[in-house]
Parts: sequence; C-alpha cells; structure tokens
Amino acid sequence: MANPDFVGLVTSVQATAEAALGQLNAATSSAARDGLLDESRSAQVAERSLKLLLMLAEKTRGNLDFEEAEILSDAVASVRELQEARAAQLEAAQTQEPN
Repeated sequence: MANPDFVGLVTSVQATAEAALGQLNAATSSAARDGLLDESRSAQVAERSLKLLLMLAEKTRGNLDFEEAEILSDAVASVRELQEARAAQLEAAQTQEPN
C-alpha cells in the first residue's frame, strides 16, 4: 500500500509543474489572470519540478512498493509530455508570428 505522504509529495510536485505548463486549476487560474505565470519563470518552475521528481526516483529506487513506483513514474512521464507539448505550442506560435 502506497504511503500517503509519499503520494502527496509526488502529487504536489507534479501539480506545480502542471500549473507552470499551463494546466490551470482553481489554485492557479487567478495567478495566470494576474500575469504571475510569465513564460520564462514557468519554464524554470516546470524544469525544477521535473528535476525534483527525477531525483526522487533516483534516490528511492529499490525502496518503493509497486504502487509508489508507478505513481512516481507516471508523474515523470506526465510532466515530460506536458513539457514537450508546451514546447511544440511555443514553436508553432513563433513560426506564425510575422517578422
């Protein structure tokens, strides 16, 4: 059975990355509306969150039960996927901007 504190930690870091990458929820929508989620800061927050998840995976390797390992692996994959999607969006927006 997964440790609820561990699951909470992983979920919290994942939610931070998701919010930084534009996956708005009730907690982050007001920050976005007020312009507090600028692009460069958002990219840094997302990258830092991914690095935290990867460090956690490295440091806990072999010490997690199946459910905990799966939750952590899914969180890493989700953040990476969102980063790739956000990068593609930014690239598409740049190619559409008139010079």
